[in-house]
Amino acid sequence: MKVQENHTIRVHYKGTLNDGEMFDSSEGREPLEFTVGAGQVIPGFDAAVLGMEVGEDKTFDIPADEAYGQMDERLVQKVERSQLPPELNPEPGMMLSSTMPDGQQIPVKVAEVTEEHVMIDANHPLAGKDLTFAISLVEIVK
Repeated sequence: MKVQENHTIRVHYKGTLNDGEMFDSSEGREPLEFTVGAGQVIPGFDAAVLGMEVGEDKTFDIPADEAYGQMDERLVQKVERSQLPPELNPEPGMMLSSTMPDGQQIPVKVAEVTEEHVMIDANHPLAGKDLTFAISLVEIVK
């Protein structure tokens, strides 16, 4: 049986960047389970598993546009330090949570800190990056 749209499957995976740096892996965990075509994984990952058979291994590249998209400069914002809690001591690279007007919490990364302001970046950490995945199809659940 080959993977088709709407199949629920389980895969082990290892994700790397162009320089070989690993950013995620299922090693030591349960395989990733998702329904193909349901939007549960990035579009390029969904497309790459179509036609695979149980036990098959595959390595594929996903361009940024089919992964987490390009960097969106509109998601980089300057926040006055006075708007932050006084006990917060932000440093570049620190992850914070921002509350949207609708109450939704989104993760943001501190990009830059000065005496007067903090630059925060709400882009996904992998935005603008091409990704490589090595996967093994463990099971077609249904």
